[in-house]
Amino acid sequence: MNMPQLNLPNAALKTKLVEGTTQVFDAVRKKYLVLTPEEWVRQHFIHYLYKEKKYPLGLMGVEQMVKYNGMQTRADIVLYNADGKPNVIVECKAPKVKITQDAFNQIAKYNFKLKVNFLVVTNGIQHFCCAMDYENNKITFLEEVPAY
Repeated sequence: MNMPQLNLPNAALKTKLVEGTTQVFDAVRKKYLVLTPEEWVRQHFIHYLYKEKKYPLGLMGVEQMVKYNGMQTRADIVLYNADGKPNVIVECKAPKVKITQDAFNQIAKYNFKLKVNFLVVTNGIQHFCCAMDYENNKITFLEEVPAY
């Protein structure tokens, strides 16, 4: 499968072909998954968080179940602090998907429950990271994702 170049460091992702379908290894879930454009972004972002930002794989959750208004939803990536509390939510979109208000609304739903310090929305090309200030009810956009 020919995937687009992303605005992320190159990641040596492990892939294999299974019955004509490309699969990619997820180091967090420790299994192979069907390689979709969104998965391509998610795996590169996991690699970036681990290699560049020094987040331990053991403190990452992928496709984390989050209940919102009685509905089961899944956050793409949740990063936990050393105490096991959610600290960052990452919402991944396919590279061709424009980052719109809808993506921020989606991640806000997850954060309604998780109350993290940082929200990240990425399509692998554009990345938006914001710091949450609950006391002053403010969001500040950051230049980059904070390191672990």
